[in-house]
Amino acid sequence: MKKRLFVAILIAVIIGAVYYLNLLMPVVTGYAAKNLASGVFVAGRSQEAMENEDLNFSVVAFTNNTIDFEKREVVSRFLWSESKAVYIDGYGCTLVEAYSEKEIKDRNYPIIESRPANPDTMAWPMGNLIADSIPIDLDTVKLKLALSRAMADTVPYKGTFALMVIYKGQPVAEVYRDDFDENNRFLSWSMAKSFTNTLVGLRVKDGKMAIQQPLKIDDWQDDKRQGITLNNLMHMNSGLEWNEGYGNLSDVTIMLHKKGDMGLYAQQKPYEYPADSVWLYSSGTTNLVCRELRKTFASDEEYFAFPRTALFNKIGMTSAVFEVDASGTFVGSSYLYATMRDYARFALLYLNGGNWQGEQLLPEGWVDYTAQVANGSNGRYGSFFWLNQSAEYPDAPKDMLMCKGHDGQFICIIPSKELIVIRTGYSKKGEFDLNGVLDGVLKSIGE
Repeated sequence: MKKRLFVAILIAVIIGAVYYLNLLMPVVTGYAAKNLASGVFVAGRSQEAMENEDLNFSVVAFTNNTIDFEKREVVSRFLWSESKAVYIDGYGCTLVEAYSEKEIKDRNYPIIESRPANPDTMAWPMGNLIADSIPIDLDTVKLKLALSRAMADTVPYKGTFALMVIYKGQPVAEVYRDDFDENNRFLSWSMAKSFTNTLVGLRVKDGKMAIQQPLKIDDWQDDKRQGITLNNLMHMNSGLEWNEGYGNLSDVTIMLHKKGDMGLYAQQKPYEYPADSVWLYSSGTTNLVCRELRKTFASDEEYFAFPRTALFNKIGMTSAVFEVDASGTFVGSSYLYATMRDYARFALLYLNGGNWQGEQLLPEGWVDYTAQVANGSNGRYGSFFWLNQSAEYPDAPKDMLMCKGHDGQFICIIPSKELIVIRTGYSKKGEFDLNGVLDGVLKSIGE
């Protein structure tokens, strides 16, 4: 009897393990295919570099990856699972999920030329001609020491890719690991959420979106979700159920690697808490916002062109690539690529209250709205931007706005000090001492 019970339990465990693996494997191969494709075709990195660093963890390290440079595709395999990512000119890479490869590639993606065409002939910030002079209250010795310490945090296949400091509107430091330079595009991860904030702000200014009005989503009209506003989504307190756990089978890993329409996946989540009461970080809500943003355009062609024409070209972000999911919606939670200098230009827009060289691009007061504390966040979050109201970074001023990425990407905007500090790299949570870097940089500038 005991033997039969043991065998039955063993069979149940095996069946359960196989079932779980069957759910997990597409996440593993999807992560490898998508990130390798973007790393090679968007960021210009080698397969070897990506596999040695960005893909060298957990089960993902054991995937078998094949790159077709002619078709610009990547196929990743592990056990019985296989995932494919394809390149879309001007829009990065996307996994072939729920939509056919032909449907994805044949979608009408307009190619919008970047302006200026040759930034190397124009002065900063629209171009790359940076003045040799520096603010007189900057201690360059202290600054160099602070950045040297941050770069020393870099160890083989883990650490800092690049650092940049902007003070009083001017780049005063820009350092790269030996295998990168100013021409490399770097992955944003969740820093993309702050770009989504900007796109919403631009549509609010156009009169096409209203942050305090309930969203008109048909599926929500017969239940408690009918009262959820755009503001609730952007504050991460919509009340929708969500699991942002990485490293396992969770809502965010399923969404990014198994769902062709990421915003729809988030939209279908049930109501768990009253809106505006519980703060719950959710990449899904950002992709839902991007889906709602798409609805405000008369055509997909206008939607696809919008980030380039309304934002990137306006502020000289010539390198930026905002990737789309298989349905054609921008993955506003996670997938934007840009150079360090272009991330700096984005930061300048917010440092200057949404004004770009005399033109008010964002609505008046939008940056103030962005910095308003989201209910339930304990002073840590605003509208798709992180805050320092809780003094999480004790050596930085409380007025600091931050864009944060999953692997240690940071854009730190400190209006009271006219300071911007940007870091890209590959470091898991807690592996990079951001507070220490900020403290060192702050000590190098005038009071």
